[in-house]
Amino acid sequence: MTIKYLFLLPLMLICAQAISQTKQLQAVKTSQPPKIDGSLDDPAWQSAVVATEFIQNFPQTGQPASAKTEVRILYDNNAIYIGAKMFDKPDLIRKQITSRDGEAKADADYFSVFFDTYKDGQNGFQFLVTPSNVQTDAKMAANQQLDYGEYGDKTWEAVWQSKTSIVEDGWIAEIRVPYISLRFAKKEVQEWGLQFLRFMRRNNESSFWNFVDPNVNGFVNQFGVLGNIVDVQPPLRLSFSPYLSGGVNISPYGNSQKTEWLKSGGVDLKYGINESFTLDASIIPDFGQVVSDNVVNNLTPYEIRFAENRPFFTEGTELFAKAGLFYSRRIGGTPQKFRTVQRFASPSSDYEIIENPAVTNLYNALKFSGRNKNKLGIAVLNAIAQKEYAVVRNKTTGRDSTIVTEPLTNYNVFVLDQAMKNRSYITFTNTNVLREGIEKDANVSALDFSFFDKKNIFNTRGAVRYSKVAGTGGYDGYSSFLRMGKVSGKIQYFVQNTIETDKYDPNDLGILQANNEVTYTGKASYNQNKPKGKFLTYIYSVSANYGLLYKPYVYTHLRLNADGFWVFRNFWDVRLSLGSLPRGEHDYFVLNTPGRFVKRPAWSYASLEGSSDSRKKLFVSYKFLQGYFHDDREHDYHLLSMGMRYRFSNKISMEISAKEEIETEYIVYVARQSNGQPLVAFVDFTDITSIFSGIYNFNSRTNLTMRVRHNWSKVLYNRIANVTAAGEPVTNNNLSYLILGLNQNENFFNLDAFFTWDFRLGSRLVLGWKNFLGSQESVNGYENFDYFSNLGKLLGLRHGNEVTLRFIYFLDYNQLKRKR
Repeated sequence: MTIKYLFLLPLMLICAQAISQTKQLQAVKTSQPPKIDGSLDDPAWQSAVVATEFIQNFPQTGQPASAKTEVRILYDNNAIYIGAKMFDKPDLIRKQITSRDGEAKADADYFSVFFDTYKDGQNGFQFLVTPSNVQTDAKMAANQQLDYGEYGDKTWEAVWQSKTSIVEDGWIAEIRVPYISLRFAKKEVQEWGLQFLRFMRRNNESSFWNFVDPNVNGFVNQFGVLGNIVDVQPPLRLSFSPYLSGGVNISPYGNSQKTEWLKSGGVDLKYGINESFTLDASIIPDFGQVVSDNVVNNLTPYEIRFAENRPFFTEGTELFAKAGLFYSRRIGGTPQKFRTVQRFASPSSDYEIIENPAVTNLYNALKFSGRNKNKLGIAVLNAIAQKEYAVVRNKTTGRDSTIVTEPLTNYNVFVLDQAMKNRSYITFTNTNVLREGIEKDANVSALDFSFFDKKNIFNTRGAVRYSKVAGTGGYDGYSSFLRMGKVSGKIQYFVQNTIETDKYDPNDLGILQANNEVTYTGKASYNQNKPKGKFLTYIYSVSANYGLLYKPYVYTHLRLNADGFWVFRNFWDVRLSLGSLPRGEHDYFVLNTPGRFVKRPAWSYASLEGSSDSRKKLFVSYKFLQGYFHDDREHDYHLLSMGMRYRFSNKISMEISAKEEIETEYIVYVARQSNGQPLVAFVDFTDITSIFSGIYNFNSRTNLTMRVRHNWSKVLYNRIANVTAAGEPVTNNNLSYLILGLNQNENFFNLDAFFTWDFRLGSRLVLGWKNFLGSQESVNGYENFDYFSNLGKLLGLRHGNEVTLRFIYFLDYNQLKRKR
């Protein structure tokens, strides 16, 4: 036994030394750049220094990688080149073809390179490639909320080259990243943060060149160093992406249908003002080809937040989003009076709609962003939305009337972000909205900060924000946030306070569902990131959240939570959560009456969720939540969701998911009486959403995707109630007649299908088809009581259809110059 330990001791010492030291790699400048062909036979590669000895991050944290990897780096005045060889048996290499940025949970190995070009330990770039030559790129920044296995914002898309090949002893990835896709300060000698990642799907092994410890807070701060980048003279960074798009939208309207021809053209421009700063401009932007929103029947008093799918507002916006004040859907959204016109000129009225644009068009939009050699990030976003008009026609006289539905508006975001030592930063953000005429204007300013100690164990971060709305009845307010805690190690914890005054309002360019709140939060967790017993990793956490109204300073809620998360050795995972509102909730928002609230009952819940081994062809995920109401036996709540994905081959996979949410005796706002007192109702609601999606990948550059979503919401009104000054709802049988006609049976249906062909670097052809339920179509809820009868009926109703074709062509000034 002693001899065995003596034999292992040198290996353990070598591993410990490799883990504790920051690795360095010297770049080599070449006058003859390698050809990007998936081969490392070019003479230039022989002069490059080899990076090897990768260390596992998961599942065997801290152990040497189970397979050898060798990486080389070269550079010239135009680009940086990466050549990587992943040693393996060819028949063990997983090579499913996915869409761009779609390698997560796919049956695919991959190699990734990361650059921290300012070496600030916070910001960086990722370039990833799979054996099938599918590309992923992402931008990394502080405070990003990411899923497991993701390292940056994948909505950012750069133009770069890659080529892969399978060889007898593994696979090769060759990458060329032009400087037009990077940002760095101008220095005679560059030193960047550098990291390599290899992922092997068959054993879910993630191994890094420079060890990444899951018990250490942060990712970019755990990079190695790339040195000896000398006298780089980057080319002029200027590119154009002109586009043309056209199509037709045919929608049911009244007893007939309305046909709208869609046509647009414009150009996106990127100009590198210097090596650090870039101007992105979109002239006459077109945002037609995006996935439909997940519309729901909203019973709450809070605004629904929709995902952003428009490339201009998702790519490279990490600085704008850092303070959480920028909700890009405000720009180019639905005109403010769009639905007012719809109600005014309904098919049963004396007016018909001739024109009522559902989207606010933009004259232009531009972004300026970058970071100088002193690590100061500067970002400016500006967009001008045109004035929108609706035209309605009197059916009797034939006269047309014009209604302004959205004024001419200028949106602006300005950010200064100073990166400091030890991953600390200070950020100033200002958002500004200016509208034409007497319409209101809005301005919000914020100062955010985050400070880490030298050992990266403790963190203090916070923010102060001030908002001002100008115009008739203008007002101002502020909010603050402060968190202190231990962020590294097995045991982590924090305490936090948030204040939002009753007049704080960032919603003209941001989104805040409710203000006038004060909350105190505390959380502690135990993180076991190395295999132990039956588990590869597990986390236990407890938290408490105590809420009050800001004005008046009174109780709103107390939430207690306990959570356990386990990953088994067979790569199944499970999460068990227990929670409670032991004192119930004083809801001050549902009544929309200052100082008034309604009591919601005390309740507790248990939630179980998890997923199977995603390496398998069949992948299943689930969640079940059951509520228990302490003093109200008639009240019930449960949520059930299931998801299933099946991979038919390396080219085709399909997914189906369903979610059911049911609550009885839920309290909603109904109306206001003549004396100004609010009325509420007790309702039983059922909400079911099903989504079917699939993808067929012809190759790494061409795919066909489809997504079908149906949401059914049934709301049955049981009784009407007054609300006492103490928040107690009291049933009023004299108002039971108000229930008539209030029951709801809502169906939302969307089909989105896109054929995408990336026919050359940065250039794309997209053919899209959308099918949707007509806005005036409905299913009779008294005859159709369940989900499937509603689905069957809506398929027989009138649907709208939209077919579009979009052509984008990427032009790089340097390529045009060389050809000329």
